[in-house]
Parts: sequence; C-alpha cells; structure tokens
Amino acid sequence: MTSRNPAAVPSTPLKLPEFIALFALMTSLTALTIDAVLPAMPVIESQFDVSDPTRVHWLVSLFIFGMVFGELLFGPLSDALGRKPAILIGLGIYALGTVIAMTADSLSVLIAGRIVQGIGVSGPKIGSRALIRDQFQGDAMARIMSFVMMLFILVPMLAPAYGQLVLAVADWRGIFYSFLVLALVVAVWLALRQPETLPVERRIPFSPVNLGRSASRIVRHPKVMAYTVVAGLIFGCQVTYYSIAQALFEDLYQAGALFPVFFALLAAGVGVASFVNGTLVMRLGMHRQTVTALAGMIVLSGVLIGLAWLGNGRTALPVFLALGFGLFFCVGLLFGNINALAMQSLGQVAGIGASLVASLSSLVAVGVSVTVGQFYNQTLYPLATGFLVCASLALMLVLAARRSNAGEIGRP
Repeated sequence: MTSRNPAAVPSTPLKLPEFIALFALMTSLTALTIDAVLPAMPVIESQFDVSDPTRVHWLVSLFIFGMVFGELLFGPLSDALGRKPAILIGLGIYALGTVIAMTADSLSVLIAGRIVQGIGVSGPKIGSRALIRDQFQGDAMARIMSFVMMLFILVPMLAPAYGQLVLAVADWRGIFYSFLVLALVVAVWLALRQPETLPVERRIPFSPVNLGRSASRIVRHPKVMAYTVVAGLIFGCQVTYYSIAQALFEDLYQAGALFPVFFALLAAGVGVASFVNGTLVMRLGMHRQTVTALAGMIVLSGVLIGLAWLGNGRTALPVFLALGFGLFFCVGLLFGNINALAMQSLGQVAGIGASLVASLSSLVAVGVSVTVGQFYNQTLYPLATGFLVCASLALMLVLAARRSNAGEIGRP
C-alpha cells in the first residue's frame, strides 16, 4: 500500500486521526454554511418584513456567487503562498462575512455577509484538497477521500437539523455565531498543529499574464466548457432546491417542523448514488453513465410535472419524496463523473483549470437558482421544470462534447 509522499511532507506531520478530524472540520464548512441556514429562512423573512419572499432565497444563491470569486482566487493563491496561508486568509474572510451577517439590520446587509462568506469559505475548500494531494498518494489518498465522501453525504443530511436545533434555543443569529466559533477553532488548530505541506521551492509565483493565457485556452476548449456548463446546470438544480426547500415543504405540505427529516431523506439519494457510483461507472463508463443519469432526470422531472398538473400544482407528499429521491440519486451519479470529464482535457493547466471549472460551474448554478427561484409560486412547477430544462440542456451538451475532436490542453 502506498502511503505518505515523503518528498512533499514536513518532518512532523499530524497523525492520521488528527489530520482527518481537522480536515473534516474544514470540509464541512461549505455544506454547513449553506444547509444550516435553511430552517431559519422563514424567521429571517418575518424579522426583516420582506415584501418579496424570493429575496430570502438569495441567502443560498449569492453565497454560491461569492464562491465563484473565491474559487478563482484561492487556487493560484495556495500555489503561490502555501496551503496554510491561503486557508487562514480564507478563514479570516469567512469570519468577516459571518460577523457582517450576524450583526445585519437588514436583509441586504445579511446577503452581503453571505457573499463575503462564500468568498472566504473557498480558502479551506480549495486548500484542504491541496493538503491531501501534498501529503498522500495511492491507497492512502483513496482512504482519505473515502472520509471526504462520508462528509459529503452526512453534512447536508444533518445540517438543517442542526440549524433547527439552534433555533430552538436561540434566534437565527445563533446559527452564525456557531459558524464563527467553528471558523476560529479551525484557524487556531490549523495554525498551531498542521505543518505547511508546500515547500518554498515548489511554489508557483502568481502571474496574471500566465493566468490569463491559461484561462483563455480553457474557455476556448469545447469539451471542457461543455462539461463545465453541464456541471453548473446540475449543481444549479441542487442549489435551486436548497433555496426553496423550506418554503416548499411549508407551503405545499405544512410540514415545516419535519423539514430536516424530509431534507435528509432526499439528500440520502445523493449519498446512495455515491456508494454505487464506483461499481456502475466501471460497468458503463463515465459517458454512458452520464447520459443514463441525465435521461433519468428528464423522465422523473417530466413525471413530476405531469402529476403536479393532475394535482393542481402539487402531489401527495410520499410521491414527491419518492420522485425527489430518484432525482437526487441521478444528481449523485452525475457529480463525480461530470467533474472528471471536465478535468480530462486540462492536461498541463490542471491547477488553474480546476479552479476555473469550479468557478464557472458555480456561476452557471447561481444563474439557474436565481432564475428558477424567481418563478416559485407555491407549486412544484418551477422546481420540476427547472430540473427538466437543465437536464435536457445538459444532455445535449454532453452528446455534443462526445463528438468533439478537441485534444488535451498543453502548457501556454
């Protein structure tokens, strides 16, 4: 079994259990910051007397918008300054955004705080992945990534319940206080215990010229851009659901108190797909599995629209949960494969390419979420139609990318 990479690791690395615990906290920040706020949206809407309820949905969409800029910034920054400085800078920006949000006296200020949070959270998101690449390879890296997948499954399932628990003993600002405490714990722990994993001699000076050249080549590559837009469309479906889920269960099913349970049930669809994805992709291949999952999304969302039409804009709750589980199972099958397909052609610009793909796909997701969210009318039509349109566009792009003869991108 291949373990730590001795050429890249300082002389006193953390023991594996402590490294995993620290990494778990850093990894959980993004999902926790999105999902724990969802149960508080009706309270925030009421406190700020919001005339347009769809504006509250921007607390999710514009957090992702902040990540668009953060992901572009912290990829090159972690290569130029080192992993720890980039993560600590990100945590500092995240803490600033959290303070702005929890002291907000209007929805506009709260949304501004969420944008700053989104920029900052990209530091630990990007930097933690780089830490793993620096310190592990082979079977050891696969073992660490299995813990990443566990968090990817568990945090979105449990975060709304955590948010509702905080609301039971404090107001919505208490959720943001807990974010601030978590960020401070991670920053102190990282600063005191985790050695820097990128030696000075391996750092890459930040060059706007080289960055621009690489970015230009990436955005002109048909395959990379097609799969990047597809990733954004699928992520956009998920962000749209996050944005309106609390209102949807409250308005259509009067089930706001059970929202964390139903949210966890649908999120489990992504989790189950993550477990079976490895087996399926070896049998079908990435492209065929992607096409199959997109076709599944089209069929399921079409069925949901049809049943909603028969039910005056809604379905029975068990039917919605069953179809929703199926839709998110398809989303779970798509996530890893679409990103892998996008990364395949990046070649020698994989570093900036990964940041650019993440950033552009997040930008597409924000556009989808804001657009669909504006049409929310206390029925299932906007959500189901959004899934149908996004999956259909994504399928056309995947089939077009498959026919492209564009090769791997070389060094500029």
